[in-house]
Amino acid sequence: MKECNQCGKCCAKYSNGGLSASAEEIEHWEAYRPELSRYVRKGKIWMDPDTGKQIELCPWLTKLPNQNKYTCDIYEDRPNDCRYYPTSIEEMIRDECEMLEARDLVKPKQAQKKLDKLMADSRPACE
Repeated sequence: MKECNQCGKCCAKYSNGGLSASAEEIEHWEAYRPELSRYVRKGKIWMDPDTGKQIELCPWLTKLPNQNKYTCDIYEDRPNDCRYYPTSIEEMIRDECEMLEARDLVKPKQAQKKLDKLMADSRPACE
């Protein structure tokens, strides 16, 4: 398994209503990151603050100039849906994650263990 190459596929795939935030995350944003809470409507995240409509692409995803790489402008305060991704090899296959290598597809249980170790600082391991 390769390290994340910041291709942005996961951010684009789960944009447009594919993400959620917990009540605790939203409360944190309201208290400490009001610029983020402006993009929350009725518990849904990344809603246009002016129109109230769902934004098609995450407003915090930024393409790096002259590169096919992206960064997250709210990385430290991103929702757990983002923080915990990817959670499983199956999910990565479905999402065409560029971290996967051919050997990960041949030995998915071993790849899952490697993924869990890689993501240990970001999320609880899959059980």
